Amino acid sequence: MKVQRNTKPILAALGAMLFWSFSFVWVKVAYEAYEPLTVVLLRLLISVLILLPFAFFIRRLQIPTRKDAAILLLLAFFEPFLYFMGESYGLKYVSSTVAAVIVATIPLFAPLFAWHFYRERLSKMNLAGLAASFAGVTMVVINPDFTFSASPKGVALEFLAVFSAIAYSTVLRKLAFRYNTFTIIAFQNLIGIFLFLPFWFIFEMKGFINTPFHPGAFRAILLLAVFASSLAFILFTYSVRSMGINRSNSYINLIPVFVAIFAWFILGEELTLQKITGIAIVIGGLFLAQVKKRRYGESGG
Repeated sequence: MKVQRNTKPILAALGAMLFWSFSFVWVKVAYEAYEPLTVVLLRLLISVLILLPFAFFIRRLQIPTRKDAAILLLLAFFEPFLYFMGESYGLKYVSSTVAAVIVATIPLFAPLFAWHFYRERLSKMNLAGLAASFAGVTMVVINPDFTFSASPKGVALEFLAVFSAIAYSTVLRKLAFRYNTFTIIAFQNLIGIFLFLPFWFIFEMKGFINTPFHPGAFRAILLLAVFASSLAFILFTYSVRSMGINRSNSYINLIPVFVAIFAWFILGEELTLQKITGIAIVIGGLFLAQVKKRRYGESGG
């Protein structure tokens, strides 16, 4: 029984990473018919229609207080709004593999933000991991002749998503102990819908109305809503509560590996030796930084 209890959080973390990895592929499929804002808006709408009634039915829905409204708004501004603005538009210009490699650096940049805002200590291993991961990302996005193999615009947009996610996690600290997971995800997605709507009305509504229904693309949006925007967050939260944030975050390092394999099989994206080497270096740098950080926390506790 003990082995099973220890295995459940690991399986939950792996499940979350698989769903988030597939999301990079599903977004590409959705783009065959729909524009980025339409994909995000439908994804959030379906997620809210699932989570709100479900949370209410199982009596887990909490109504945020008035004093937390501004914090919830800020939370939703960083994610889903700003995060998806970066990730979704970035995926129009770079491959799923490149996007996943950049997004997987989130756990590595977090200590830099902690050092800047909270003066938390940066270890030599953190810096070594950061340098190694930058070298790995460079190998993925640069050709052997030092020209960009990935769009600089797409790379910049994906890094916007990275820093939005880190800002999101910083704000989340203020709410995580007052509200349960279902409440936070449901309300941040609900607010996100209203943040995206004005831009959708201006830039994509006409195109959406004139686009014939595409079963494959809409199925990809359904998968994004159910698995990436809902179930993955629930599974990841369960793993965090059982294993802690550091151990759970280490599984994010697997996303580029999963995405590279899925994109190769499903989308036919090129997977060169240089890209494989770059992905390996990124993952090595991430693990290097996190292992040291975990030891430091344990010795100080």
